[in-house]
Amino acid sequence: MGTSLWSGIMAGMHDWPAPGSAGLPTPELVAAWVTLGTVPSERIPLWAAHWLVWGYDGEALRALAGLGGAEPYEVHDLLPAALADCRAAIPDSDAAAAQVVFAQLARMQADGRATERWVLGKVCEIVARSDYSDSVIELPLGQVFGLEDEWAAGWGRPKGQLVREIQAACRAQLAAGEATTDC
Repeated sequence: MGTSLWSGIMAGMHDWPAPGSAGLPTPELVAAWVTLGTVPSERIPLWAAHWLVWGYDGEALRALAGLGGAEPYEVHDLLPAALADCRAAIPDSDAAAAQVVFAQLARMQADGRATERWVLGKVCEIVARSDYSDSVIELPLGQVFGLEDEWAAGWGRPKGQLVREIQAACRAQLAAGEATTDC
């Protein structure tokens, strides 16, 4: 793993738009965020409470839902077991976690819930957190991380072309996810 669970909890994904049902991330997405070190600890107890409503159950999940966001050490301690209560395994590699997160980013872009610029920023963050792992960069969406300099500095191709390249990478990411699901 590129970063520790604790440093990731402190770093947070505070600008992540509402990705899922009722605007909440799934346990699987949060498990991927754990591996990538991007989990905002103050939000996790609320998410755990919603996961209970969604039908997940377990002692650790109930305990986590009962915490306030001001107990980051307790959240840190309970989160792996609570995710297990939700049958969400914490990915064992940055590449496996990035696959989950990139698929979510691609879905959000395709559904019009995230701009291409925002997706590019999140891809760059994940690639950096993976310490520029080749296995993360090789994913369809990981391949766009090099566009950040071009977009931000304003040199190179027109923004419209960069947007189309990110859209194509999102489609490829979704197609890659469907191919692995069909196997």
